[in-house]
Amino acid sequence: MFLLENIDANTIFTPEDFADEHRMIAETVADFVENEVASNIEELDQQKEGLMRSLMEKAGELGILSADIPEEYEGDEMGKIASAIIAENVSGGGSFSVSHGAHTGIGSLPIILFGTEEQKKKYLPGLATGKLIAAYALTEPMAGSDALGCRTKAVLSEDGKHYIVNGEKIYITNAGFADVFITYVKVDGEKFSCFIVDKDTPGFSIGAEEKKLGIKGSSTCSLIYEDALVPVENLLGEIGKGHIIAFNILNIGRYKLGAGATGASKLTLSVAAKYAMERQQFNLPIAKFGMIKNKLARMAAKAYASESLLYRMVGEIEEALEEKTDGKEIGAAIEDYAIECSIAKVHASETLDYCADECVQIHGGYGYTQDFPAERFYRDSRINRIFEGTNEVNRLIIPGTLLRRGMKGQLPLMQAAQALTDELTSLRAKTPTGDEAPLEIEFDMLDRAKKLFLMVGGTAAQKYMQKIVKEQEIIEIMAEMAIEIYAMESALLRAKKAVDNGAENAGSHTELALAYTYDAFPKLDAWAKQALAYMYEGGDMLRTNLSVAKRLCKYTPVNLIGLRQKIAAKVLDAGKYVV
Repeated sequence: MFLLENIDANTIFTPEDFADEHRMIAETVADFVENEVASNIEELDQQKEGLMRSLMEKAGELGILSADIPEEYEGDEMGKIASAIIAENVSGGGSFSVSHGAHTGIGSLPIILFGTEEQKKKYLPGLATGKLIAAYALTEPMAGSDALGCRTKAVLSEDGKHYIVNGEKIYITNAGFADVFITYVKVDGEKFSCFIVDKDTPGFSIGAEEKKLGIKGSSTCSLIYEDALVPVENLLGEIGKGHIIAFNILNIGRYKLGAGATGASKLTLSVAAKYAMERQQFNLPIAKFGMIKNKLARMAAKAYASESLLYRMVGEIEEALEEKTDGKEIGAAIEDYAIECSIAKVHASETLDYCADECVQIHGGYGYTQDFPAERFYRDSRINRIFEGTNEVNRLIIPGTLLRRGMKGQLPLMQAAQALTDELTSLRAKTPTGDEAPLEIEFDMLDRAKKLFLMVGGTAAQKYMQKIVKEQEIIEIMAEMAIEIYAMESALLRAKKAVDNGAENAGSHTELALAYTYDAFPKLDAWAKQALAYMYEGGDMLRTNLSVAKRLCKYTPVNLIGLRQKIAAKVLDAGKYVV
């Protein structure tokens, strides 16, 4: 609905709304990472025997593994906001954050949400403390993003006590030291289903460690199932309903990855800022140079947008899950946010790639050497655009889910697009006079951006109907537009909330939100023109629609350079990401 409605800024959750408990959790995790993990980064990347496992157990002792696990199974049940805070702050641990994320997210959540009482009692206490480590086994040589293309097969044994599993899984995080493997198979070669496979299962074995570009300290192996005997009581959920588990768990995995990537973006900015103050060229710290300031400010603005959209979404999910204990209910509530989960994953992972790249650039030649952390940031960041469904697949999910819900009548998307037709001819951008309320002009831009999306999306839906799935270039443009609209809106709403509440740092919020908005808004014009030119292929209809798009995309530029200079000054003064 964020594409169809105007949102009240005071209804969204922001990091400024963290309770004291949330801040304590963030501090505990950050201290653990600094004192226990950071000092072992090199040994972790060399996969020192037993080190990752021991760190996971230490994390378990501090409650860093149990945020999502109910108290009756020795968990802490802290809520989704706390869980996201942990994911964000553990990101400074490099490869450790990957093992942590795979264990606490996609590894443990299937049992938390869909396990039987017996399964929960058997596995969750160990998963909460780190005595058991979990892995998630979905990917296969011929089934990556196409999860339902799974070929691993399970058939019921003659005595009815086991499922006999045959197949292979690849690129499985934590595989080398995990005890519990959430495994997806096709029962009788047809019914996509999910099983809990224990490490000591007869017929089950683990392949060699993969040699990876980054996240070298995490364990990544293949799994081999050769007539593996999995007890029937290890079925997770129902036969043929494995997709319900897989897709809902991936949604949570996506926003948790977004949280981790947001934390890592802020870390790279801090490292880059401190180095810029130390490094001298031409008798000046390079932080004094305009192009370096520009880089730092753009990193900060992108991180602010990622952080804003992430906690806005997680706050809504936490509210939606109140008093829900049944796995199916929880899954359905999370599914409502599938689009936002994909947006968080794509935006945060690409923000991190941008920040890591600029961190290397600011370090110059030193950033290309292993003596400085920038090199590791760069290598480690790249996997996030592949994890939890590639960013291309997530871009397909965003408009695909929107259009499907619209066609089913679950979302008044088509009605809104049709109603827009009469409004388009009279739409005009507000001209700044200097008498506007704070951010009034930018919210007008945002409103027109949403109308532009409806115009492009409505045209595409009407022209292609069910065949739109084959028009991936148009779907990609719609996804890009939706991502930027959600990011701009989240940043602007957070800034407006700070202004409305009289926050001392409201000026900083406003600067960051404006810097992001005026950088992102012009992209919508280019995307809309590409889509319209393709869909109309010349003629009067194209000219008419381009004329409307031009009005929707009109804006008065602000002093973006000046904004970035202010942002950079604050970042350099603090030596880190700061609002």
